[in-house]
Amino acid sequence: MSGVNEIRSTFLDFFAKNGHAVVPSSGLVPKNDPTLMFTNAGMVQFKNVFTGIEKRPYDKATTAQKCVRAGGKHNDLDNVGYTARHHTFFEMLGNFSFGDYFKERAIELAWTLITKEFGLSPEKLLVTVYADDDHAADLWKKIAGFSDRRIIRIGTSDNFWQMGDTGPCGPCSEIFIDQGSALKGGPPGSPDEDGDRFLEFWNLVFMQYEQVEPGNRTPLPRPSIDTGMGLERMAAILQGVTSNYDTDLFKALIEAVAHAVSRAPEPATMASYRVIADHLRASSFLVADGVLPGNEGRGYVLRRIMRRAMRHAEILGAREPTMYRLVPTLVREMGQAYPELMRAEALIAETLKLEETRFRRTLERGLSILDAESRDLQAGQNLSGDTAFTLYDTYGFPLDLTQDALKARGIGVDTEAFQAAMQRQKQAAREAWKGSGEAATEAVWFGLRERVGATEFLGYETETAEGVVTALLTEGAEVSELKAGQSGLAVLNQTPFYAESGGQVGDTGTIAGAGVSVRVTDTEK
Repeated sequence: MSGVNEIRSTFLDFFAKNGHAVVPSSGLVPKNDPTLMFTNAGMVQFKNVFTGIEKRPYDKATTAQKCVRAGGKHNDLDNVGYTARHHTFFEMLGNFSFGDYFKERAIELAWTLITKEFGLSPEKLLVTVYADDDHAADLWKKIAGFSDRRIIRIGTSDNFWQMGDTGPCGPCSEIFIDQGSALKGGPPGSPDEDGDRFLEFWNLVFMQYEQVEPGNRTPLPRPSIDTGMGLERMAAILQGVTSNYDTDLFKALIEAVAHAVSRAPEPATMASYRVIADHLRASSFLVADGVLPGNEGRGYVLRRIMRRAMRHAEILGAREPTMYRLVPTLVREMGQAYPELMRAEALIAETLKLEETRFRRTLERGLSILDAESRDLQAGQNLSGDTAFTLYDTYGFPLDLTQDALKARGIGVDTEAFQAAMQRQKQAAREAWKGSGEAATEAVWFGLRERVGATEFLGYETETAEGVVTALLTEGAEVSELKAGQSGLAVLNQTPFYAESGGQVGDTGTIAGAGVSVRVTDTEK
């Protein structure tokens, strides 16, 4: 038992046999956490269950959750392809208790799964606990028979999880495996802990406090459990490889890339194969969940992911759209676990083909400019920020794509000058913009657009969602509040309300929050 699909099903079946509801993965666009760009952990769909806002018909659950980390706080994009374990898309296996069981049962279940079901050698395992969590340390001694030497106490935030500045929180216990002395690195907490020898693959979070305010924690009335195991990491462990990209799923995708470009992988080009395989997954799952490439928000992140993969396909010699030809392999490998891939296969392929066709129209010209401007640069030098901005503004090269293209030569980019060029363009656009409304409101809208960003539309996937009000306006001016009985305009960071466009009237409905209800009479762009 070591294939990715078998590991996933074994995990879910184990917890189902132990009384957990098997809950389908939520979408990559969070409907219940407007502060997140993408779902980045298994607990996101249960956030309101943990805080008590939402009730579910079960008090124990298990999931295989789709996750993306490619924008905002959790952004692994630049490392993908060059390290053994970074991904934009990954699967997080988890089990959750909403007040049913706590530390002892969580540790018992974890230990049974990894040593009995997965067959890991207990002698290769060690754990961390939060520095003052004597209870967890004692439980590991009791259940696993660990000595103090194999229970490492960590006093930092690495072993204390918080949902935010306030809210549920608690100590963690991470499970590591020693992959052998052939790999460099020391145990957690040591100066060389970042090496590959000791690999963390499962984090058990014991939510037992409520962070009321900084420095003030109170015990939760119903302590809960939230765990996260990286499926790709567990697959690498069980398949006896030290890179996630050498597991069965990625090997199948990399073989499909090699066939599509008619070129076998070599050490010098392996990063490109890995980038394409990883980004294919992220792009396909995002499209299946309703995200399409664009110039704003989630759509822009998707476009960056797609174009980075397409650039690497060009490095491998592809001269025609390539990504869409890989979709059937991905669907064959993952479609059974995630039927949305099968349902959206045609849309995914068409979206990738169209985006790559567009990108290829400008790729050759942009690369020739990049080559000419960087020809005389040496390792350690920087490409000018103005050149990088021209590539971005005229040829659709995101900054990270230019950086990636120069990375192999050890050349950087003057990012400060790039940002300065970006600001100059925004200022020129502001001065040139004529708008379509009253002159007094033009400056308000343009300033809001720059300060709070675009509103993400969620209405193709859902008719209800949570959002953050980013601005309020009345009579052409921004205000701090609207009182009962007043009318005005509310700008949100994301919304399921369709704005009047193409002959279709804007949606109406309700915005509700704690102690407030707002009637939405129209929605406009």
